[in-house]
Amino acid sequence: MRVDRICRAGGLALATTVAAAAMLLAAPAAHAETVDVDYRCKTPIGDKGAVSPIEIKGVKSGSSYRLTMSFRKGVSSSPVELGAGAMNPSALITVGGADSGTVTVTGPANSSAIPANTPIRISDLSGTYTPRKSGKVTFTAGVLTIKALGTTTTCTPANSPKPSLTLDVTAAGGSDQGSSGASGSGSPSGSGSAAGPGPGTGAGADQGSAGAGQGGDRLPQTGPMDSAVALGTLGGTILLVGAAGVLWLTRRRRALR
Repeated sequence: MRVDRICRAGGLALATTVAAAAMLLAAPAAHAETVDVDYRCKTPIGDKGAVSPIEIKGVKSGSSYRLTMSFRKGVSSSPVELGAGAMNPSALITVGGADSGTVTVTGPANSSAIPANTPIRISDLSGTYTPRKSGKVTFTAGVLTIKALGTTTTCTPANSPKPSLTLDVTAAGGSDQGSSGASGSGSPSGSGSAAGPGPGTGAGADQGSAGAGQGGDRLPQTGPMDSAVALGTLGGTILLVGAAGVLWLTRRRRALR
C-alpha cells in the first residue's frame, strides 16, 4: 500500500510539472531588445547628433502596462553647465502592430550637475500604456525632448529604428463596457423597483378587496328575513304538534264512551 501511494504521488507530481511547463511554453512572452537610435537634435545653438542604445520594458499593471524607456548613452550637449535640476526630459514611444498611437514618457530632472559640452545622460523615462486593441503591439523609440534653462531641444530618430519591445496585449475596453453596463442595468433596475411595486401592490389590493367583496356575498345573511323564516318554521311546528294533540284527545274521549 505504501509503495502504491508513493507511485501515485510521484505520478501526480510529474503530471503537475509537465502541465506547468506546458503553460509556460504556451504563455505569450514579451520580446525586448536594445536598439541603437540615431538622434538628430535641434538645439538653440545648432544641430547636433548622437547614437544611443535604447531599451523599452513593459510591466503589466491591472488593465494597463507601465513602460520604461532607458538610454545607455547620452545625447546632445549644452555649451554651459547645467546645474542639478536644470534639465527635464520627456519622450514619445510610438505604438504599432495591432494598436497605434503614442505614449508619453517622462522622468526626473538631473540629480547632479552636467558639465558644459558633455553628452547629456537621460534618466529612465516612464509612462502608462492602456491597450485599445488586442494582439501583438510594438513599441519604438520616438521623439526626445529636453528642456533646460528656458530652452527646448528636440531630438528625432533618423534611422527608422525597429521596435524595442513587442507585447501580446488584451484591450481594456471590456472592463469599461462592463462597468458602464452595470451602471446602465442598475438604473433600469432601480427605476423598475421604484415604479413596479407601486402598481403591483395597488392591483393586488384591488383584487384582494374585490375577492373579499365576493366572499362576503356568499356568506349566510343574518338579517330580518332569516329571522322571519325561522319564526315561521317554529310556528308551523307548534301548530302541527297542537293539531296532533287535539286529534289524540278526541280519539281518547271516543274510546272512553
